[in-house]
Amino acid sequence: MEKETIVLYPGMGAGHLAPMVLLAKRLVQHGFSVTIVTTAMPHQSGSTNSTRSDISSPDPSISFHTLPAVSVPVVKNKHPICLKYDTIREYNPKLLEFLSSLSAAVKIRAIILDFFQTDAICLARVLEIPVYLFMTSGASILGVWLHLPVLHHTIEKSFKDMADEPVHVPGVPPILASDMPVSVHDRESETYQGRIRNYSQMTEADGIIVNTFEALEPRAVVALKDGRCVPDVGRMPPVYCIGPLIAGIDKQKESQGRHECLAWLDSQPKRSVIYLCFGSAGAFSPEQIKEIAVGLESSGHRFLWVVCSRDDAKNIFKPRSEPDLNSLLPDGFLTRTKEQGMVVKSWAPQIEVLNHESIGGFVSHCGWNSALEAMLAGVPMICWPLYAEQAINKVLLVEELKVGMAMEGYDKELVHAEEVEAKVRYLMESEGGRTVRERMGAFREKAVKALVQGGSLDEELRSFVKDIRDARKR
Repeated sequence: MEKETIVLYPGMGAGHLAPMVLLAKRLVQHGFSVTIVTTAMPHQSGSTNSTRSDISSPDPSISFHTLPAVSVPVVKNKHPICLKYDTIREYNPKLLEFLSSLSAAVKIRAIILDFFQTDAICLARVLEIPVYLFMTSGASILGVWLHLPVLHHTIEKSFKDMADEPVHVPGVPPILASDMPVSVHDRESETYQGRIRNYSQMTEADGIIVNTFEALEPRAVVALKDGRCVPDVGRMPPVYCIGPLIAGIDKQKESQGRHECLAWLDSQPKRSVIYLCFGSAGAFSPEQIKEIAVGLESSGHRFLWVVCSRDDAKNIFKPRSEPDLNSLLPDGFLTRTKEQGMVVKSWAPQIEVLNHESIGGFVSHCGWNSALEAMLAGVPMICWPLYAEQAINKVLLVEELKVGMAMEGYDKELVHAEEVEAKVRYLMESEGGRTVRERMGAFREKAVKALVQGGSLDEELRSFVKDIRDARKR
C-alpha cells in the first residue's frame, strides 16, 4: 500500500530549511512519505544544495524536488524581504504545476508552507488540499506577527517614531517600539506593506505549527490558542507546538567530522570558555570586531569566537568570503591571546560546541535556532540581537525567561569594549551570572522533557497527524 504524502515548502535559507527537514523526519515516523520542495534565491551564487546535502536523510521516505529557477527583475536597492516576496509569487505557477503533477501520482494529504510562503495558500485551495503553516520561530514571534495588522489599525504612528514606547501584544512581554524588526519600522515602506499582507494571510491556513513547546512560552501559547492575537478575525487556526526541533549532536558529528576547535575545547577547564557566534548572516563592521577583541582580551576569560566577513552584508542571501583575520583583528591580538582563546573563520559546529563541557556562556544574535540549541545544552546567553525578530527573542530570553542578559548598546552603532568585558565578567564571575545559569539549567530540563518519547512534542505531533487524517474523512 502506497504511503500518503505530505509536501513541505520551506522558506529560503538554511535557517528555514533545516527545521523543515527535522519536521519531515518526525512525520515519516507516522507513516507518511514527505516531499520537500526547494527553490533557489535569484541573484545568489549557489543554492540550497549544500545545506540540503548536509542535513538530508538517507530515509527513502523523504525526497527533495527543486523547482526550476525563476527570473525576478533586479531593482536597485530592493530590500531582501521584498525580493523574497516577489520571488515567492513568481514561483507560484511552477509550484502549482508540480503539485498538480504529484497529486496525479500520489495522494497528497497536506501541504506545509513556511510562514513566509503565505502567497502559496491559494494553490492548496485550488487543489483542495489541507494547508498548514510552519513557524520556524517561537510562539511569541508568531503572536507578534499575527497581531501586527491589529497594531496597524490601533497605532497611528510608525514604530520608528515611537522610540522606546512599549508595544503590547497578548501573551508577550511589552516590546519597545525600537525592538520591533526594522522591516516594519516605517508603516509607509514597501517592506511593512509586504509584512502586513503576509501576516494577514496566516489565519487562512488550516493550522499553524510552531517550533516551540508550551512549557517554554505558556503565556504566548495560551494567547494564540484563545485567539487573542487576532480579535478581529472570526477564526484562529489550531496551533501545534511541535518543538524544539533541533538536530541531535550525533547527526552533526556524522555530517561534519570533528572540527579543530573541539580539540582546543578538550584542553580547557569545565565551563571556562565563552562562545561567540552570530549566525550565518551575522557580521560586524571592522570597528566593532576590534571592540569585541579588546573586550575579550581585557576580560581575561577564555573564548571561542566565530568571525564572519561582512562583504555585501546587505544581501543576506549571498554567501560571504572568508574573513581576513589579520586585517580585522587588532595588531598582535592572535599572538597575545593564543593561550586565552581561539578565533574560527565563518563557521563552527555549534551544537557540539554548546554541548562541550568547557563552554560556560554564549554570546549570541538570538536567532531562534541558536536559542533552542543553547537551551538544550543548558548554556546561559549574552544577547546581542542584530536583525529580523531577534530583538523580540531577546525580550523573551532576558525579561520573561531570565536565561540571558542583554549586551547594552546592541541597538546603537557601536558596542564598546568595556561593555563586552563587563558582560563577559558578569556572566562568568558573578552571583547574578550563576543565577542565570541555574535558570537556563531548569529550562534545559523542560526542553529535554518535551523531547522524550511521550513528551509534549510527541503529543502535539500526534494531534496534528490525527487532524490531517480526520480531514481526509470529511
